[in-house]
Amino acid sequence: MKNKQEDLNVHLLPFIINEEVRGNYSKLQYGLNMIQAKNIWDVSEKGRGVNIAVIDSGCDVNHISLKNNIVDVKNFTSEDGKSPKVVTDNVGHGTHVVGTIVANGNDIISGVAPLANIYVIKAIDKTGSGKLSWVTNAIYYAIEKKVDIISMSLGMPESNEKLHRAVKSAVNKNILFVCAAGNEGSLDTEDYKYSYPAAYEEVISVGAVDKKAAPASFTNSNLAIDVVAPGVDIVSTYPNNQFASLSGTSMATPHVTGSLALLKNWSKSVFQRDLTEEEIYAQLIKHTKTLSSPRTVQGNGLVSLKEEQIKKKGRN
Repeated sequence: MKNKQEDLNVHLLPFIINEEVRGNYSKLQYGLNMIQAKNIWDVSEKGRGVNIAVIDSGCDVNHISLKNNIVDVKNFTSEDGKSPKVVTDNVGHGTHVVGTIVANGNDIISGVAPLANIYVIKAIDKTGSGKLSWVTNAIYYAIEKKVDIISMSLGMPESNEKLHRAVKSAVNKNILFVCAAGNEGSLDTEDYKYSYPAAYEEVISVGAVDKKAAPASFTNSNLAIDVVAPGVDIVSTYPNNQFASLSGTSMATPHVTGSLALLKNWSKSVFQRDLTEEEIYAQLIKHTKTLSSPRTVQGNGLVSLKEEQIKKKGRN
């Protein structure tokens, strides 16, 4: 049984590569405005100093829009000569996710929390999958580095004790754990599809909506969805200093990860202390907008950092 457990694979959630984009990328980027992230930039220092581990397919660490935010890298796969300090992104997925969180702007693409720090942890190889041991080791490495948030847009169809134990270890260390809900949905809100670790109670499970805040055709519906965020036609960074438009709950997840980084800094300023993982999660839920969709597909609603809410809470 032990060998079977070790041989299990975790996969990137299926995503759609719409196109590589050129020209004025900023006009194509709607996610920031939809979640109203810029309303909290001033009072959150754009996420400055918040440490985020992105466990994914690696990253183009030399990308002009990302290189200044990456503070550490670690490779747990058998690629790159097994070198622990080489995290070549052969899929493009990880680079795209990192950009949605921290891309530096420069009149191109801006991440939700462009001054946050990124720990690039590679646990997925060029096939789009990785051994369970790679993923769990990546989680424990993030815990060792005392990151504030772990962001993962990958999963497996069934629960696994080792994976769950690693997730609980992170949350018990006051680390926020964010995961994509999955892309097996069909808009049948009563046809529940689960992906793990997103379905664990300890994890913030993220579904996807389109530009009109309607549920994405692929987003999973289930009883574990916490929030939704933009996940259709998301323009972000791509390997070799490129940019691309991708769709999936994988693209919605980093919008929430970045929002948590902003809320972490904002809450510390307002409450004059570091909030716990549970308290920051509560702040996230307070900053959501209820949509017309069933709760099984939207959870608590669309992440929305409303200016009125921020100012009101800042006066208390």
